Amino acid sequence: MSIEIPRASATLCARAGQGRRDGEPLVHPIVQSTAFARDGLESSAPHAYSRVSNPTVAALEQALGDLEDAPPAVAFGTGLGAETALLLALVRAGDHVVCGRAVYGGTTRLLQRVFADLGVESSLVDSTDPRAVAAALRPCTRLLLVETPANPTLALTDIGALAALARSVGARLAVDNTFLTPVLQRPLDLGADVSVLSTTKFIEGHSAALGGALVTRDAALLERLRFVRKATGGIAAPFNAWLTLQGLKTLPLRLQRQSASAQRLAEELAQRPEVARVLYPTRLGPEARALAARQHLGAHGAVLAFEPQGGLSAARAIASRVRLCRLVEHVGSVETLLTHSASMTHADVPVDERRAAGIPDGLLRLSVGLEDPDEILDDLLAALVAGAQPEREAACATR
Repeated sequence: MSIEIPRASATLCARAGQGRRDGEPLVHPIVQSTAFARDGLESSAPHAYSRVSNPTVAALEQALGDLEDAPPAVAFGTGLGAETALLLALVRAGDHVVCGRAVYGGTTRLLQRVFADLGVESSLVDSTDPRAVAAALRPCTRLLLVETPANPTLALTDIGALAALARSVGARLAVDNTFLTPVLQRPLDLGADVSVLSTTKFIEGHSAALGGALVTRDAALLERLRFVRKATGGIAAPFNAWLTLQGLKTLPLRLQRQSASAQRLAEELAQRPEVARVLYPTRLGPEARALAARQHLGAHGAVLAFEPQGGLSAARAIASRVRLCRLVEHVGSVETLLTHSASMTHADVPVDERRAAGIPDGLLRLSVGLEDPDEILDDLLAALVAGAQPEREAACATR
């Protein structure tokens, strides 16, 4: 299966962190220092204290900004740290946030169990339906936050349509682009005000470093985000920024291989009688496929989800029987990772909200790694067949 990654992204990623001056190191150094000396009180040195800025973190921020044709990003210690700073920068008591119903569980937890206590109200809506989003907007709505493809349903949101709706009430649109990264989707080009990234996932790509980032072309918002980070101390650690820079260099190649494998696995699993349904952008119906063709840059990412026949009991059996795929509350690494969303990433989401978001108890999310796709498929099929045995035996016993 042929998948093309944009050439410009490949070049930018491969050269991430590299300088151009004579004698500069090929690999950007880790500047593991809390403070930086000055020549005098009038010094214009770019860095003074690493809670505010750091040379290694700045190199990562420059690279992430370049990928979206934007100023340098604002890097944080985690993806949730980035979302927290975004909310602190844009909303206050009495304001309202509209959030896509199908998003990372930590996002809904942050809104409903932290910012709600600060007087910020939020509404969860089906972001794939612009009419539902329009109905949820209020004069006091300050932020529209969506994830596309959604976690874990892979549902797709029309970024351009929601950008227009946000502007109609003076709100900002932020898009969590963790699953595709700027290599496969550029939210700012599609009308979003902010691109939200958990760099912990595909960008770093090796399960070694936590991180998050916010990318925007709005100079005033960028200044506000940097101030909030300075005031709250959420900056990325230099070593984690350095690890993320190294991962970024191979991001296009990894996504190219992983996306091709994910699409193949989605097609193969959809043919299996043990599988009730498969969720992947190319399998979500003609409207979603057309939207994916408009928004995605040559591929649809490495994440898919599937629901086995037999629901939760079958999902439990599969999770305990896979051997190559690892059961992990994570996504975006070089290894293939299996996650049971209801009990892991979305365990804090109330059951009724989780089901309304299209996350049944038996849904399994698969983050496809770099292993041979035939071996991944063999592992899943063996677990699927074994997982279906208890259901077959129970059915026979009732006859």
